Amino acid sequence: MKKAARRGRPRSERAHQAILAAAIELVREVGYDAVAMDAIAARAGVGKATVYRRWKAKEPLVCEALEQIMRAIPVPDTGDARADLRALMREQRSLYADPATRGLLSGLVAAMARSQRIAAVVRGSFYKARHDAMIEVLRRAQGRRELRKGVDLEVALDLFNGPLFYRFLFTGAALDDEFADAVIDAFLEGLAPSAARGRASARRRRR
Repeated sequence: MKKAARRGRPRSERAHQAILAAAIELVREVGYDAVAMDAIAARAGVGKATVYRRWKAKEPLVCEALEQIMRAIPVPDTGDARADLRALMREQRSLYADPATRGLLSGLVAAMARSQRIAAVVRGSFYKARHDAMIEVLRRAQGRRELRKGVDLEVALDLFNGPLFYRFLFTGAALDDEFADAVIDAFLEGLAPSAARGRASARRRRR
C-alpha cells in the first residue's frame, strides 16, 4: 500500500506576521539600506532559518511587509471641493504626524532609487491609494465647475501634494492648519475658472 505523502512542517502564521512587523519597524528606525536579515530575525524573535525559509533576500521580505501596511484611504464626498481637500489634507497630515513615518518614507525614497521592485510596491500601493482618492475628488470638482475644465489633473495632484512632502522631508516647517488652508486656497484659486478666481481675489482684498 502506498504511503501518504508527508506534509511539511505547518507554516507559523504568527511567526510570519512577526517577521513582517519586525522588517517595517527596522526600516523605520534605521532605513532600508541598514536593515539586515539577521536583525529582522532577532527583532521578530525567530531563528534566521525561519526567515530564510520564507524569503531568500531582504527585498522581497520588505516588499511583502509594505504591501500589508498600505491601505486604501476614504474618498471624501461633501459636495464641496474645499471641504474634500481639507479632508484629504487631514489624512495626509495625520500620516506625517506619526514619528515613525519620517524614517519609513526617507528610507523608502532612497531604496526606490535602487530597487525597481520596491519602487513598484510603493507606487502601486502607498502612492496609488492617495493618487486615486485625489483624482476622484478633483474630477468631481471639475464636474461642479469648481476647477477649470481643461486642468491636467495629474499636474494638479502634484501641485497639491508637493508642498506637504517638501516641508515634511526637507524644511521641517510646521504642517499646521494655517499652512494647510494656505495651500488649499492657492490651489483652488490657481485652478478655478476665471470668474471664480476674480471673486476669490475680491474677497481677499476686502479682508
